[in-house]
Amino acid sequence: MVEFKLVLNTKKGKSFSKQITGKEADFLLGKDIGSKIPGDKVGFTGYEFEITGGSDFAGFPMRKGIKGFGRKRILTAKGVGFSGKTRWKKKKKGLRIKTTVCGEKIYPKITQINLKVLKEGAGALGEEKAKEEAPKAEEKKEAPKKEEKPKEEKAPKEEKKEAPKAEEKPKEEPKKEEKKE
Repeated sequence: MVEFKLVLNTKKGKSFSKQITGKEADFLLGKDIGSKIPGDKVGFTGYEFEITGGSDFAGFPMRKGIKGFGRKRILTAKGVGFSGKTRWKKKKKGLRIKTTVCGEKIYPKITQINLKVLKEGAGALGEEKAKEEAPKAEEKKEAPKKEEKPKEEKAPKEEKKEAPKAEEKPKEEPKKEEKKE
């Protein structure tokens, strides 16, 4: 059975996630990055989404422009899958690295699919999540607090008293003896 984690990104900058299986997940198989999807097919009536990317079970990102599905090794200078800034302290001019990415088609080994909201429906995306979390919060009971033993007060450390310094007398200059001639 195919299972996907959908990450839904709103226009306001918030994102929500939802797990889908069964017919909803089967509908997404074979779709490409950039495809538009009606929200009715994935459980959100009135919404319209666009596929913006995703990743497979090992964390390799999907990249637009790589035809088909499965992993490919590509030579890239920028874009999805390029991590030149983290590998070297400075990004060198003309730097290209060979990296592994997934194709743009959704297939059963893809685990996460990123979607962008194009058209909003009647219900809010976050309502379902808030409704699920509310009963869970009531179920959680506060754990009994452990009784804390009062800490024993330690006697304050005695400060080392410095011995009073003897008053220093001004040094007397040695008397010059005059030589008698």
